[in-house]
Amino acid sequence: MKYKKQLVSVALLVSFLGQAQISPIFEEYKEKYPNAYSVKLLEERKVDIGLKNGEILITQEITEENLYLDAAATYQSKESINYSTFFEVESIEAASMVYKDGKYNEIEVKDFVTKDEMNQSFYDDSKSINFIYPNLQPGSKSKLRYKEKIKNPRFLGSFYFADFHPTVQSKLTISVDKDISLKFKEFNTDGVNIDFSESEKHGKRIYSWEANGIDEFKLDPGAPNFRNTLPHLVPMITDYQLKGEKVKLLGEVSDLYGWYYSLVKDINKEAADNELVKIVNILTKDKKTNLEKVKAIYYWVQENIKYIAFEYALGGFIPREANDIFNKKYGDCKDNSSILQEMLEIAGLQGNLTWIGTRSIPYKYEEVPTPAVDNHMILSYIEGENVYYLDATGRYIPIDLPTPFIQGKEALISLGEKEFVVKEVPVVDSKKNTMVDSTFIKIKDHTVIGSGNFKLSGYFKTDFFSTFERNKKETKLKEVYTKELRKGSNKFLIEDFKETNKYDYDKDFIVTYTFNIQDYINQLDDEVYINLNLNRELSQFKLKEDRKSAKEYRYKSYVKNITVLEVPEGKEIAYIPDDFSIDNDFFECSIKYLKKENAIIYELIMDQDFILLDVEQQKAFNTLIKNVEKNFKEVIILKDKK
Repeated sequence: MKYKKQLVSVALLVSFLGQAQISPIFEEYKEKYPNAYSVKLLEERKVDIGLKNGEILITQEITEENLYLDAAATYQSKESINYSTFFEVESIEAASMVYKDGKYNEIEVKDFVTKDEMNQSFYDDSKSINFIYPNLQPGSKSKLRYKEKIKNPRFLGSFYFADFHPTVQSKLTISVDKDISLKFKEFNTDGVNIDFSESEKHGKRIYSWEANGIDEFKLDPGAPNFRNTLPHLVPMITDYQLKGEKVKLLGEVSDLYGWYYSLVKDINKEAADNELVKIVNILTKDKKTNLEKVKAIYYWVQENIKYIAFEYALGGFIPREANDIFNKKYGDCKDNSSILQEMLEIAGLQGNLTWIGTRSIPYKYEEVPTPAVDNHMILSYIEGENVYYLDATGRYIPIDLPTPFIQGKEALISLGEKEFVVKEVPVVDSKKNTMVDSTFIKIKDHTVIGSGNFKLSGYFKTDFFSTFERNKKETKLKEVYTKELRKGSNKFLIEDFKETNKYDYDKDFIVTYTFNIQDYINQLDDEVYINLNLNRELSQFKLKEDRKSAKEYRYKSYVKNITVLEVPEGKEIAYIPDDFSIDNDFFECSIKYLKKENAIIYELIMDQDFILLDVEQQKAFNTLIKNVEKNFKEVIILKDKK
């Protein structure tokens, strides 16, 4: 389908070029960027920050101008501007510029449609202004200018100097009253020529950044979030003078924490619901240790409070009351943390509200002490030197594992009104996320028949449980297992299976199963050839050689595959491949063969000790994979006994 669309686009472009007038600017940029579908001619933001009657007032004007280089212009005619409680759009102008008779003629956008943005099954206060640029075609330009008011000075926002198409000019200007202090943090700007200037005019300090002629950025599939790649600037208002006194805003982590704490300090002041108290007492009745009590409560919240993301204004930062969450049985991340904290308090235990950014946000708290640094709330439970990161938005997450999308991230843990600590969530060791598949096989004619024992722990297990949530019928499950346990060839078929510890939080999940693989055996005269590399998960890790982006993985993993082949009666072993092993700083793989009585035991071990590979590491990894794949082709040879 994608290929057909490309052919249609090419045909439309050829037709257009054959009959339309070509503007000089179109010719210039079509030649310069032959593979680009559009060019950003201008991205400009002018920010004015003032102080009036002790209140910081912020307005900004955004101007965008784009040039469209191919027939995809039609598909890019839809545009929208998002806003919410914190951002109020005051005015908007938009127009298409169509080249005709040697000049660009303006076609004004007249219809603007405002609509609520639905987030899953709830509406929040986010809205969008939607419109369509009329008559866009190759060579057309679009112009957009709008003004908005930033109603909370903590949400000043980031400015990106580049995008996923070429950018001719990007410019940020911030004019600020002298009584207001700012600081700036740049990201990914090495190698990007950005001109910076600072001046004073009419009693204001004026900061200006300008970049010109930046090529498009590209992200390969599986790359980290664009914030890790695109050059951008994060401005922050640190403090301001009011009646001769300095008022701090966001200069340090303590300033951000002070604001966060002010939003949560008054939650759950009313008495806990009697039914909630009863549940806590039942859950903790027979538990011998505090950690066992925490675990029982944590697992109950995961199972009984449905996660639904929704917010309204500061509701995006303030958890709801535990009693309300308990009665409704749903909530977002803050709400789940709220009820979890209340239940621990009922049990005489202390849980600590914790702010954290997911892995899509690359900032540290010291770098960007603003609300841009995090987007998630969990609860931390501290016992001695151990910190347990309780994220009840997950399902089947055991107490000793964080959710995978916060691994390696900094957590801002509340310890009281003035006390907090920043801790780094550990990246879970590969051997906690294990997949062990042990099979015993026999040869019958050209078919392999066997039985297996499949064992999962850690994130492997929770991923499988999520799959089961979508496929609860047994007929569907057999299809799932046939797909997930597939080995040898696409003729692999599960005959029967039995599940143990399904949906258990703390025990390994085990599947015992029987299977057959038809037409897997090759035979020539009296010799039988069989490849014991039945599982080849490693091949899926292979990356394209022309990747330009880092590659991100959800978690580290440890895989062990064991296959025991019973040598058929009347046959003897003619050839067994040599053992093999390979490793570097972040990956290990070994293959071993062992002859034991009338059986051959094959063992494959892979230890993936990374969640991120840069481009150079990807090249090294691909080299390792190719070496392993050569050994995947090795076969056992059996022959008739003499």
